[in-house]
Amino acid sequence: MIKKISFIGLIAMAALSTMSLTKAPAVIEEPAEVNYTKYCASCHGEKVEAFVDRKWKHGDKKSDILNSITHGYPDLGMPTWKEVLTPKEIEKLADLIVENLAGVEQYKFANKPTSNIFKSEGMTIALDTIVTGLDSPWGFVQLPSNDYLISDRSGVLYQVDQKRNKTAITGTPSVYSQGQGGLLDIALHPQFEKNGWIYLSYSKFKMEDGSKVNTTAIVRGKIKDNQWVESQELFEAKPYTKTSLHFGSRITFDKQGHLFFSVGERGMEKVFPQKLDNDNGKIHRLNDDGTIPADNPFKNSSVYSYGQRNPQGLTTNPWTGDIWETEHGPRGGDEINIIQAGKNYGWPVITYGINYDGKPISAISKKEGMEQPISYFIPSIAPSGLTFVTGDKYPAWKGNLMIGSLRFNYLNRVEVKNNKVVKHEKVLVNVGRMRNVEQGRDGYLYIGVENPGMVFRLKPTVSK
Repeated sequence: MIKKISFIGLIAMAALSTMSLTKAPAVIEEPAEVNYTKYCASCHGEKVEAFVDRKWKHGDKKSDILNSITHGYPDLGMPTWKEVLTPKEIEKLADLIVENLAGVEQYKFANKPTSNIFKSEGMTIALDTIVTGLDSPWGFVQLPSNDYLISDRSGVLYQVDQKRNKTAITGTPSVYSQGQGGLLDIALHPQFEKNGWIYLSYSKFKMEDGSKVNTTAIVRGKIKDNQWVESQELFEAKPYTKTSLHFGSRITFDKQGHLFFSVGERGMEKVFPQKLDNDNGKIHRLNDDGTIPADNPFKNSSVYSYGQRNPQGLTTNPWTGDIWETEHGPRGGDEINIIQAGKNYGWPVITYGINYDGKPISAISKKEGMEQPISYFIPSIAPSGLTFVTGDKYPAWKGNLMIGSLRFNYLNRVEVKNNKVVKHEKVLVNVGRMRNVEQGRDGYLYIGVENPGMVFRLKPTVSK
């Protein structure tokens, strides 16, 4: 009897041992970030932060997202994932998406300003109206007399005196004022008081094979008796295109007196920015008279850097002399760059954004031989206008970089240390589509906003 029980026990133990050997392995659940990269990125882009910045056809609440991931919408190209991901993995993926939605929600400013007083960290700012009745005040400079020159995208260059009277300057170039085109940036020669040269960027047009085509051009001239005189065209980007966007057009001078300006890729990212046989999607450098510097990185070419999308912010760092640039990304991926001679800034091979239709532009954001931005924005804030704060009028902001946001209607204050962005602050919230920000020769900051077009001076007091 004892032997029989022992034999039965041995049989049972063998059966249990066999079962343990043949039992299916435990399911290994992957982190949400891994699953997003593995299953979602090919359709929705590498960065989940960019993916969430969209209109949600089927809702953006967690329950909506859970349903979309679980059951999909196969007739619309969204597969079901319930056979691939566990319920817990689907929930974690939904949590990741909801978490990143907060990145977009931070820009949904609920209230319009109720006064002209705005508070910032260490500063209180009062908006002082300089001029009204404009369309889009694109460019701004202050003359030695302290009067202002303001270029309106509609095609008019205004001189505004200290009593807020504006006078239209006649004789400026005819512009292509459609889409994003028009009369764009303005800059004074570094030795303006000696030579009187004023530089304009604008959208130039001509007829070609019976159709109107256009491009970005640079011209310089002088103002006498409210007239634009001695006009000299220094540059026109080639080839011309039929598109009406991405002109770039910001102007700055470096400390050696070279003229830098940006030209967008005209909405033709697969054609222009990665090739050096054209002028589009580039930062250019010329001598002040329009000739090509002998030490430019590409022989007999004004091209200084390439792989740019639509740079609408360009300024010279007053301490280092470096050229700083802000660049519009697509949906996400706006960039802050320091421009270096001969460098490729990657568009559209690398990007932190996705296309406006929600599809990826590139599967990668880094590649050897292509420059990384020192910072980027997700979601896109649509940066336009860029300046450093110097002097003592804004003690809490001194050394900061100021960037206007077209999309979210505010001024972005950036703290920079050792060429690295360490902090952002949203200033002048909901003041309007901020087309430009410049520091005048009087040390004050000026902003230009659209719809309606106005220019304000920022009058500071120190907060206690």
